[in-house]
Amino acid sequence: MLRRITLCAALGVVMTLSACQVRPLYGTSTGEFGGGTSPVTAEMAAIDLDSIPSQFANDDASRVLYNELIYRFERGAGSPEKKRYRLKVLMDVGSSEVGVERFADVPSAYTTTMNSTFVLSDLNTDETLLTGRAFKSASYDFSSQRFANTRAYRNAQERVAKAVADDISARIAGYFASRS
Repeated sequence: MLRRITLCAALGVVMTLSACQVRPLYGTSTGEFGGGTSPVTAEMAAIDLDSIPSQFANDDASRVLYNELIYRFERGAGSPEKKRYRLKVLMDVGSSEVGVERFADVPSAYTTTMNSTFVLSDLNTDETLLTGRAFKSASYDFSSQRFANTRAYRNAQERVAKAVADDISARIAGYFASRS
């Protein structure tokens, strides 16, 4: 009796999973060695990215985020003839003390945080297709050397911008994959 129940349960699982499709997100649709392009890749390349406003005049994070998103959307293939989507991204970068040196009351570590909100819309109809938020943080050490502190802060900004770009592009790719 137990053997029959186990066999029926296994058969039920196999039948349920047989309806699932597993396919690569950026894979081609013409076979393993075909030269076609993925529908997701074509849709991502059709995104027109608005400039990302920054809160400071000399803000590296907005520049890095913009460049990383452009690279992920176009994948080095250049832009298509016509853009069909618009992506607007708003971001805010902040830094806060997370560690203080003992007996000196001087910060020893900081955390840089980027909050971003994005809206993907259709260019023709101005219909909102996807909205979302991305939040990433990176920490860095603070030292007595001014240049090292500046470089560490810039490096933390670049790391959070790349992580946010990964998050946004993965969400948009998932959206296009679910439609195809």
